Parts: sequence; structure tokens; C-alpha cells
Amino acid sequence: MIELAGVTVELGGRAVVDGVDLTVSEGEWVALIGPNGAGKTTLLRAIARLVHFRGAIWLDGRPSEELPRARLARLVAVVPQEPSTPPWMTVAEYVLLGRTPHLGPLAKEGARDREAAARALARLDVLDYGARTLGTLSGGEKQRVVVARALAQEARIVLLDEPTAALDIGHQQQALELLDSLRAESGLTLLAAMHDLTLAAQYADRMVLLDGGKVVAEGTPVDVLSEKAIARHYGATIDVVPVGDRLAVVPRRRRQA
Repeated sequence: MIELAGVTVELGGRAVVDGVDLTVSEGEWVALIGPNGAGKTTLLRAIARLVHFRGAIWLDGRPSEELPRARLARLVAVVPQEPSTPPWMTVAEYVLLGRTPHLGPLAKEGARDREAAARALARLDVLDYGARTLGTLSGGEKQRVVVARALAQEARIVLLDEPTAALDIGHQQQALELLDSLRAESGLTLLAAMHDLTLAAQYADRMVLLDGGKVVAEGTPVDVLSEKAIARHYGATIDVVPVGDRLAVVPRRRRQA
């Protein structure tokens, strides 16, 4: 569903993403991990065609630059780290915007669009928030509404930039379990930039570790998450602990001399 070859993005004269090759299969969940400034967000923005890039990106087998904007919007949904959420807009109005790519010129939302928006709100446990304005929501509530808007879009690819950053542990699990069930049901393809390495290891099929804009490791969580790799690229001292058939990353306190 997603294929990158030699993708490079320069910002301010510096290669923030530097020659990245990446393939994500249909129905796969791939986590982009790496320290701050590694290029994770910029790479997602390049895939969504929000920044200029060199190299090649194919989406669902077609060069991304050949996809009309409307077709791209029906294929790819984006959950940004800092979404635009007008404080005066109601939750129902905001989530219904996810249906815009499915409407023709000057067309109004129909029953199917309202039903899709309501389903998304219900699955994120915010159906009762429909009449509230975005300005009255907490950070975590707002993040759930942003994910609901992406789900209402019914795209086949979802790009997520720190989707659980503002959520408490219960809603983190709820949101990630929902995304996981959707990909099982409909073959949804997920590419997510994630800081929480334990959550990434619990849910992602594969991890891509970026540092300095380059891919420095790629594979299953077991392949990528090692104490040596995390120390080298994050400057962190950690323990990698098996949890069932998955892993947890636990920071280890550095003892005072």
C-alpha cells in the first residue's frame, strides 16, 4: 500500500529525511520510532504530500504525484500531532469534515455520511460530545475526536503522528485496540510515528528506527528494540522485558556514583 524509494526532504537547507526506502503492505501496522528530530513527522507529511520531497512514493500501486487531491484524500487519512481544531466548531461538525473527500462539488452531507461520522464517534467513546464545541474539550478528548474524524473518512491508509500522546492509559489502549480491530476487519494499513516504545512494541508488526533522517534499523520489535540500539540512538538506559509474545521497554535509573 505504501512504497518509498530514496525519499529525501530538505527543510532550511538540511536533509530532515535522507534517502528513505520503506514498504508497508496492506493491513500492516508499521511504527516509526526514533529520537526527537529523527524525521518521523516529516516522513509522514511527505507521504501525505504536505511537503515537497525528492525520490518516489507509491500509494496503492500508483505514484503519489499522479493521484488527484480528491483521490488522495479518499485513500489516505492523517492524524497529525498538532491538528487544527477551531474552538467554535462542534464535535459533530468537525468529525463530519472527514466525509468531505467523498462529496462531489457543492454536495452536502447525506445520511450515509452522518452515519459514518456517528459510528466513528461511538467507537472512540465520544458520541455524547456531538453538540460540544472543540474549545470545551480537554487535550485527551480532543485527540479522540481527531482520531474519530480520520476514521469517518474511511480511508484505506491512516498516517498517525503520536496518536496517543494526550491520552490517559485507558484511552490509549482503547484507541490502539480500535485501530488494530479495524485493520483486522477491513485491511486498514497503519503507519504511525510513536514515542512510546512499549505501546509500539505491543501493537506494531514492524518497526522502522530513524535517526538523523535515515533508517538505521528495521524489522520486528524483537529485531529492532535492543538495549544497545536504544542507548546509541536515544541516549537512554533501558531494559527490554518480554511480556507474553511482545516486549516492554522499561527505563533503568542510572545510579549515582
